[in-house]
This record gives sequence, structure tokens and C-alpha cells, in this order.
Amino acid sequence: QVQLVESGGGLVQAGGSLRLSCAASGGTFSRYGMGWFRQAPGKAREFVAYVSMSGGTSAYTDSVKGRFTVSRDNAKNTVFLQMNSLKPEDTAVYSCAARYSGGSYSIAGNYVYWGQGTQVTVSS
Repeated sequence: QVQLVESGGGLVQAGGSLRLSCAASGGTFSRYGMGWFRQAPGKAREFVAYVSMSGGTSAYTDSVKGRFTVSRDNAKNTVFLQMNSLKPEDTAVYSCAARYSGGSYSIAGNYVYWGQGTQVTVSS
């Protein structure tokens, strides 16, 4: 059983930056691909970013490409999401999730473990 705990959310003005962290415990962190998802009020949860087990491969949804960077530190059992040039439409609860290999990384159903989420609010 893997436990995931996000941190780093908050209120920021448009154009600002935040760095989210997701700390994992209870499992072998390097065996899981890690994803970030977000859910805005009244909207469906959407894929944001993915990083492979080794950290060598990453992927992003189109709306955050060039602004967000996902990374991981397997020695510290932590995955990060650096968010720059934030926009009001980035406002959402951001959650990290862990998956085994196989299946699309952008599909929430392919993830086994989820964190509780952290609120990100971007003011205009």
C-alpha cells in the first residue's frame, strides 16, 4: 500500500509560480509511474502531467506544455510539479497518483494510488 501526500498549493496571482510536491511512503517508489491530475469546480478530473519510473520520460497535456515541468527524486520518494506562468484557468485541486506500467498514462483509471489533493488558486 502506497500513501501519497501533496503539498505546495496555495493562492497566487496570474503569471506567478508554484511548486507542488508529492511525497510517497509505504512502497517502492521507483516501481511506479507518477501522474498529476487536476479537477476544477464543476468539471471532470483531467490529466496534467506524467513522469516515468526512472524520470527519463515525461508527458503533458497541451494546455500546460511549456509552463509546467514534472520531475521526481526517487532517493527522496517525491515527485514534483513546477508550475510557471500560471493562469486563472489553472485553478483546481491537484492530485498526484501512482501507476504500474501498462495502459495510457493519461487515463485516471490506470492509476492505483491517489493523494488527497492540494488546492491551487490563481487570481486574475
